[in-house]
Amino acid sequence: MPKKADYSNESITKLKDEERVRLRPAVIFGSDGLEGCEHSFFEILSNSIDEAREGYGKLIEVTRFRDKSIEVRDHGRGIPLDYNESEGCYNWELVFCELYAGGKYNNNNGGNYEYSLGLNGLGACATQYSSEYMDVEVVRDKTKYTLHFEKGKNIGGLEKTPTRSVQTGTVQRWRPDTEVFTEIDIPVEFYKDILNKQAMVNAGIKFVLFNETEDGNMEMFSYLYEHGIEDYVKEAVGEDAMTTVETWECERSGRDREDKDEYKMKMQVSFCFSNRVNLLEYYHNSSFLEHGGSPDKAVKNAFVYAIDQYMKQLRSMRLPVRLSTRHRPHSAKSAPVSSS
Repeated sequence: MPKKADYSNESITKLKDEERVRLRPAVIFGSDGLEGCEHSFFEILSNSIDEAREGYGKLIEVTRFRDKSIEVRDHGRGIPLDYNESEGCYNWELVFCELYAGGKYNNNNGGNYEYSLGLNGLGACATQYSSEYMDVEVVRDKTKYTLHFEKGKNIGGLEKTPTRSVQTGTVQRWRPDTEVFTEIDIPVEFYKDILNKQAMVNAGIKFVLFNETEDGNMEMFSYLYEHGIEDYVKEAVGEDAMTTVETWECERSGRDREDKDEYKMKMQVSFCFSNRVNLLEYYHNSSFLEHGGSPDKAVKNAFVYAIDQYMKQLRSMRLPVRLSTRHRPHSAKSAPVSSS
């Protein structure tokens, strides 16, 4: 049996720079397979969604190229990439080469993003680190900024050229690295599903998917729900719903513990009753909760409580409880959609 190396002080090492993601992608993305690769795409997409949710640009374009590279284009303010005096380095280094760096940490105290998606300071850097290459183009302040990365390393620094364009925004194109992920061929159905869901929970934001086919043609798919989840529920139940679609919105603040700061929360619920469609979907921070989780239990408890209180109120008033055959609850299947 071969002798093992000594376990000494020098045995303790750390991963540096891109190694932190490239050698352990599952730690960041949850998987080194296709699911992790899909997650890395969502991190870039979510940054563009955050801009649009703040009111900067209502169009996000995604291109799936046949060589398995991906492009996300938004029309927001453009990522700040120039020198950051307070941090003593360039912002492009913080955004694309530094984990836990970003502009979304001050949500509760008037920061740039009141509500935000993604890994909050990890996504852009982690996706860049896990890519074979990444090209970034930003237009802001009458300047076009360009960056090029290969396998987590910047090549050529930051290039700046003047532009007359008044249209600001960010374009990022990258190819996930097969040295990092075991599979990078994200199917077009995944993009269709994720963009449709994001259009639904982000009312008024238009998502366009371009898909390059094997013969080099470009297919285009467009997703837009002007009234968000309300339109989605109406689309799902069609003309045969037993009730009209009801939509509720509210905003609250709270804290998890007395010694913790308050945080803000928005909630939207849209639902109706149908005896033909059985649909229950929940979203947290725009992310689809496939298995429902705590929101599923909370919503069901709330509905049961509200109906119970209503029945008790009627009894206390000695009013007859009348339910038409068309609206009997026991035959209805609910179709709520909620997001926060």
